[in-house]
Amino acid sequence: MSETSGQGNVTLKVEDVMTKEVITIDENATVKEAAEIMDKNEISCLIALRKGRAIGIITERDLLKRVIVEAKNPEKTKVEAVMSSPLEVVDVGTDLEKALRLMFLKKIKKMPVVDKDSILGLVSLTDIARCQPAIITLLKSFAAARDTPKSMKKVLNHYIV
Repeated sequence: MSETSGQGNVTLKVEDVMTKEVITIDENATVKEAAEIMDKNEISCLIALRKGRAIGIITERDLLKRVIVEAKNPEKTKVEAVMSSPLEVVDVGTDLEKALRLMFLKKIKKMPVVDKDSILGLVSLTDIARCQPAIITLLKSFAAARDTPKSMKKVLNHYIV
């Protein structure tokens, strides 16, 4: 968790909750190859590359809507034809709240996290939802501590415990 300057507020950044392992696929690979990689790695998306540069994302939803529903041949259809592009990204230092607003605005559930042009990770709505219980657990442990100030215990007990 990061501290914002001047205000002393603790804010989560995308780097605090992102998935760090990002798997990629070349845009010229077939969607069958993409599906096999997703299945093997038990993931729901791949970052599509053109000459080593990230240009799009292919998700399970893309496969469903643009391959299965349209009855395209997965062995002949290229990733490029069904991926979502242009790739929407968020900077590694972005506040989680700002990233979430952007995801809702753009109607996307997964967003690559970058530092300059390098992809460092991927933040998803699942990652964001998953971090909430961890914060609640942390606050509960603070509330249970014997040396917690009385004024803080009151707030923690009212809202958390």
